[in-house]
Amino acid sequence: MTVDPVLHGDVRIFGGLYFDIKRKVPHYLSDYTDAFSLQCLASFLFLYCACMSPVITFGGLLGEATEGRISAIESLFGASMTGIAYSLFAGQPLTILGSTGPVLVFEKILFKFCKEYDLSYLSLRSCIGLWTAFLCIVLVATDASSLVCYITRFTEEAFASLICIIFIYEALEKLIHLGETYPFNMNNKLETLTQYSCVCTEPTNPSNNTLEYWDSQNITVSDVTWGSLDVHACIEKHGEFLGNACGPHGPYVPDVLFWCVVLFFSTVIMSAFLKDFKTSRYFPTKVRSIISDFAVFITILTMVLVDYGLGIPSPKLQVPNEFKPTRDDRGWLINPLGRNPWWTALVSVIPALLCTILIFMDQQITAVIINRKEHKLKKGCGYHLDLLIVGIMLGVCSIMGLPWFVAATVLSISHVNSLKLESECSAPGEQPKFLGIREQRFTGLMIFVLMGSSVFMTSVLKFIPMPVLYGVFLYMGASSLRGIQFFDRLKLFGMPAKHQPDFIYLRHVPLRKVHLFTIIQLSCLVLLWVIKTSRAAIVFPMMVLALVFIRKLMDCFFTKRELSWLDDLMPESKKKKLDDAEREEEQSMLAMEDEGIIHLPLEGNYKEDPAMVNISDEMDKTSVWKTLTMNTENTKNKDVSSKRF
Repeated sequence: MTVDPVLHGDVRIFGGLYFDIKRKVPHYLSDYTDAFSLQCLASFLFLYCACMSPVITFGGLLGEATEGRISAIESLFGASMTGIAYSLFAGQPLTILGSTGPVLVFEKILFKFCKEYDLSYLSLRSCIGLWTAFLCIVLVATDASSLVCYITRFTEEAFASLICIIFIYEALEKLIHLGETYPFNMNNKLETLTQYSCVCTEPTNPSNNTLEYWDSQNITVSDVTWGSLDVHACIEKHGEFLGNACGPHGPYVPDVLFWCVVLFFSTVIMSAFLKDFKTSRYFPTKVRSIISDFAVFITILTMVLVDYGLGIPSPKLQVPNEFKPTRDDRGWLINPLGRNPWWTALVSVIPALLCTILIFMDQQITAVIINRKEHKLKKGCGYHLDLLIVGIMLGVCSIMGLPWFVAATVLSISHVNSLKLESECSAPGEQPKFLGIREQRFTGLMIFVLMGSSVFMTSVLKFIPMPVLYGVFLYMGASSLRGIQFFDRLKLFGMPAKHQPDFIYLRHVPLRKVHLFTIIQLSCLVLLWVIKTSRAAIVFPMMVLALVFIRKLMDCFFTKRELSWLDDLMPESKKKKLDDAEREEEQSMLAMEDEGIIHLPLEGNYKEDPAMVNISDEMDKTSVWKTLTMNTENTKNKDVSSKRF
């Protein structure tokens, strides 16, 4: 199965939470001692830079949507506080929390509703957040997280692929939008360069807003020397720009847009090159490992120095420079009722139900992806404990008027990828082998501690160009797509059979069935994309939930054996689980198959099909045949079709 075997449901209240805590407590000290490595330092420096921009951007968008009631400073504070609490107490600290698009859509709808009906937005939002926190705790108490066993690879890959594609799309979109702020002059003529000018002039037809501003500032047209105003003063006084060097929003700023493009793609290329430097033929192994671990941080530092040296005014990261609420008419504590009628506290449970589904699906699907067996995690999962911490902090953020944060898929995958452990290569040409993940709490903790301290580091952060951070987004989205089986199967379309890679599922599943599975998954991905990017984004979690039912319907078109290779078998209530010995036997046989030690036949009788067995030179041929013969006799009378091989 996809998830930890302990997710079988517990009849006791908070039974799953009890087992999560029992499983994680013995590893709590090692969660810090295991962090003594340069790899962890590189990881949190990379993720800190990667997390800062989306948090601030989300805060800025939320500030525009709520007229400044929740903005960048609240977003930084909320992310830092929630992330620190999660890193300290969560069951899976490798997960990184962040903001999500559906949450922003929900906030916009709620603010618009409050404005139309003259309700206090922060108070009603506080009630909804408290109800959501309570419902999350109810889900923990009833062991609802055990339902993630129905989230198979089919759903995981569709969800993860969508988030990765959105990261790539938004990175490119933000780069293109820089052309609106820094347009380039397409009508340059070399002969008239000496005549180029752009001066501030009095507006010819001032609007009502301009006249009202002049009256409020006691400004008369004759009192202003328009031609001597700089760009900022001209915009502030509602002047107009005149000249052949003027763009739609002011003077053309030369070189900025093209320099942003250079920074953007240089960041992506350099990050990818340095990350793959570990397999280079140059320098000792230790040096190559350090360069690979610090790849993104070295890239960001290099781009910042180059940008500073050239002096081109590229857009920089904007961080609040004072720790206080954005608006003076609110504090750090919000009254859940405020000026709203008392019944709003009860009615708010309805939108809280939708918000709970949103939080639950985002959190648990990301947790399932992080806890996949391919990552070889050794300290266990903690689905119930994770949801409890997220729920509690959601209630705290609601009381304090801060944004809500939940597991961020791409950031979490990037965090795991940055902590991969690989074997050291000694022989020439030897490729490193994946050993597992450095499981610890230090990196997540430091990411959000630094994020909370960012208000006091504006003198340093103001030098980071935004195109560099956009390039980091593109790199993260593209690198997170690696290892997703869905994209490997997409490449099979149009690829001749003789050129197809030796994927294990191609040995056991007909190619037409592989293509059918991929087409269904691609259709679901397109549907999710349409919903995610439309005004109906608030129902996105419900559509993700619908993928589980679509996957169940696929049992009608695929055999269990085919689904066991392409996906994970969904649990059945009437079928008893394999006992520990049988499970261990199955995993050992699959491991031998994956390593190429043996090739299992299409049916279950290995003894009668010796042509299907390929034994490596390093193994004792006699002992392997003896093992296969014993396994054949033990499994002869069992239903082989119910097993993955």
